[in-house]
Amino acid sequence: MVETAFVDAGRKRASAGSYLRLARPKQWTKNGFVLAGLVFSGEAFMPSSVASAMLAFAAFCALSGAVYAFNDVLDVEEDRKHPRKRLRPVASGEVSPRSAVVFAAALAAAGLTACFYVGVGVGISGVAYLLLQALYTRVLKHLAILDVMSISAGFVIRALAGAQAVGSPISPWLLVCTGLLTLFLGFTKRRYELASLGDGAAVHRRNLKDYSVPLLDEMMNIMLAATIIAYSLYTFFVYANGEQIFMMASIPFVVYGVLRYMLLVHRDGGGNPDTLLLRDRPLQITLLLWLVVVMFVLYFL
Repeated sequence: MVETAFVDAGRKRASAGSYLRLARPKQWTKNGFVLAGLVFSGEAFMPSSVASAMLAFAAFCALSGAVYAFNDVLDVEEDRKHPRKRLRPVASGEVSPRSAVVFAAALAAAGLTACFYVGVGVGISGVAYLLLQALYTRVLKHLAILDVMSISAGFVIRALAGAQAVGSPISPWLLVCTGLLTLFLGFTKRRYELASLGDGAAVHRRNLKDYSVPLLDEMMNIMLAATIIAYSLYTFFVYANGEQIFMMASIPFVVYGVLRYMLLVHRDGGGNPDTLLLRDRPLQITLLLWLVVVMFVLYFL
């Protein structure tokens, strides 16, 4: 009866804004990894490459939006018990589950069409991303450690798609750095969920019973150190034989950025890692300065 009330309310209140929130545009910053191939390929000032990379970025925004919308349907009962997720369009009744599934299918179709339009390699990456998300939703999200590793794999796929979009090989070092950084981010998210939900955490996400805050702090520390080391080695070994040796100048921004992120996660109970970049000015400035240094070294030295 309660579920019927939610659905009836959703039929009355569904709007374009509700569907946009269903696709979670605040999460689209994650698809910025698609643009890494454009920057590091040296083609950031080539109009055709920029157009292809931006279309691939938009395609992955559509694909990730489809995944979010479909997951909201699968997790609707759990979301209604969550203090924050209960406000999502499907859980609150703004959008009916059936409408959300249709919306997710339309986004997925549009995203894949755009991927294959950019190139076969990008299209294959899009299919791989959706298959990974399907496996994550049904199996991997319930398995501790593998859940975060699968999230990290999604970011690596994005980076590969971006490289395919501009027709440039991507450095294995960059893939390693992407994987390690996103493992760090994934463990910070699990820590936030565990700390914010307290004793009821396992009710909202089953595998949280296998984690603890001290354990996640250890995992975060390992991934943070590994990320800094891997990126430093990347700047030393990939660019050491040319004038781009100055790429090492970007290391301090990476160090400060990940440490600042760690500080925010711990300070005052932390905050939702998904939106920290959107809310923290020092992080935004650090990311911009890092990008300026990288672009200057790659394109002007």
